[in-house]
Amino acid sequence: YGYTEAEGLTMLTEYIAAAMKQAKYRTIEDGTYFGDIPGFQGVWGNAKTLEECQIELREVLEEWLVLMLRDDQNVPAVDGIDLNRKPVRT
Repeated sequence: YGYTEAEGLTMLTEYIAAAMKQAKYRTIEDGTYFGDIPGFQGVWGNAKTLEECQIELREVLEEWLVLMLRDDQNVPAVDGIDLNRKPVRT
């Protein structure tokens, strides 16, 4: 990737924070909170309180990112942060 491990972790932390700022929350029919992040298909959380929903959504986002990056799948760029591999020119 061209980053040191520390730079990569910082970038990942900033990416997660930026994605979480885009999260949308609402109360659903059963009185629980539902949250998702536009552009992140399948990433959502549902819990009794808003705080629990935010925590669950963050955990799901983190797990989703690990799987997507491990499998070399593209993830959306967020606030100019792009975690996708760039082709190496030879």
